[in-house]
Amino acid sequence: MKRRKPPQDHTTAAPEFVRCDVIGHVRSPYRERFGTPRQPPVTEQTLEDRALDAEIELLPGHNYEQALRDLEGFEFIWVLAWLHLNEGWNPQVVPPRGPAVKRGLFATRAPHRPNPIALSALRLTGIEGRVLRVRGIDLLDGTPVLDIKPYVPYTDAFPKARAGWLEGLPSDEPDRYP
Repeated sequence: MKRRKPPQDHTTAAPEFVRCDVIGHVRSPYRERFGTPRQPPVTEQTLEDRALDAEIELLPGHNYEQALRDLEGFEFIWVLAWLHLNEGWNPQVVPPRGPAVKRGLFATRAPHRPNPIALSALRLTGIEGRVLRVRGIDLLDGTPVLDIKPYVPYTDAFPKARAGWLEGLPSDEPDRYP
């Protein structure tokens, strides 16, 4: 197919700072960091040792009810959140699994990051008005939510992707930090 629009250059004004608006908050059974899952499906040594239900309550007055239209048919959603309690970060961290050696922060999912943004794939169990019901939450109660996107298997799953230093680690190895 031939391009209909002439080429344009949109690369000249990359910002150094960005602003995000909170769209809602997590209503979670987790009230403290200890016992909260490190990733949605990793629930061993967490509160009740299983994936727990939670809600994401979107803010009123923004027409978010309309923005949620058609989302109910998706089994999973991506939730981007701001880890508001995290302060500071280090360029190298010791991950909770594998050999106790420092790894580059960007090769880990450590929560203390230059921008403490969380990315969680959660099972969507229902929507009522501005409230999303989810299962497998790994966020503390009150965590600010920045965005919600549908999980789309044909673009979001790469089952044969390489996993760097994590490859070869036993899948049943417990986390070093409970």
